[in-house]
Amino acid sequence: MELDGLFSLTDRVALVTGGSGGLGRHIAEAYVAAGARVYICSRKAEACEQAALAMGPRCTALAHDLSNLEGCRALADAIAERETQLDILVNNAGIAWGCEFERFPENGWDRVMDLNVKTPFFLTQMLYPLLAAGARPELPAKVINIGSIDGLRLNSWETYSYQASKAAILHLTRRLAARLVRDHIHVTAIAPGAFASSMNRAARDHQDKVAQAIPAGRIGKPEDIGAAAIYLASRAGDYLVGETITVDGGLVHAALGASIDGKD
Repeated sequence: MELDGLFSLTDRVALVTGGSGGLGRHIAEAYVAAGARVYICSRKAEACEQAALAMGPRCTALAHDLSNLEGCRALADAIAERETQLDILVNNAGIAWGCEFERFPENGWDRVMDLNVKTPFFLTQMLYPLLAAGARPELPAKVINIGSIDGLRLNSWETYSYQASKAAILHLTRRLAARLVRDHIHVTAIAPGAFASSMNRAARDHQDKVAQAIPAGRIGKPEDIGAAAIYLASRAGDYLVGETITVDGGLVHAALGASIDGKD
């Protein structure tokens, strides 16, 4: 087996939404290191520009608000103005909302479902011509949806719309995969576990406590999510279609009755 180039992204063009921080930034940094030209998107223009600058000349910032279809269209148009094809789309942008069941608000449902489920679908639809433009059997384009282990198992936090949205995006991954594979666009997903981020403040601020519930004995590192994202985007992952890779240190499939927040 020839390993040269198997995990390379040289000359590939990638877009990572929510790429200025957290998991999105880890993925974008990994893609740049693997040789890709990467666009990152965030609604916070200054943070997006700073992140792109830190990643070097092969990373470009595009500030757009993807919480509505107008923002998605603006982003798709911005990519089309710069590129004739898009090889990799990572739908990573997302939010969470926590509130007791009795008080959970409608806007806490709608905002989460819109950004976490509706946006990935319509952004993929809008970028479909660019994804299909260079896709071919020996070099498929890739769409990678970032879900969560909260879409695979219950979490004790009262994040109702978030957990529902992450279950939905994993099933949507399979449905999109069934349609887009005929155009040599392979759709897959990653279900991350505990990584330190502004969204997962428990893992960020209480790493040791959270790690006690994880069979691997630690929270995730940037290279853990980056390596999984490279695998799916590169030639190494070309035969995966509709699959979800769980990157969680064994919490979903190897834990014995523990939860991510350390409660039994």
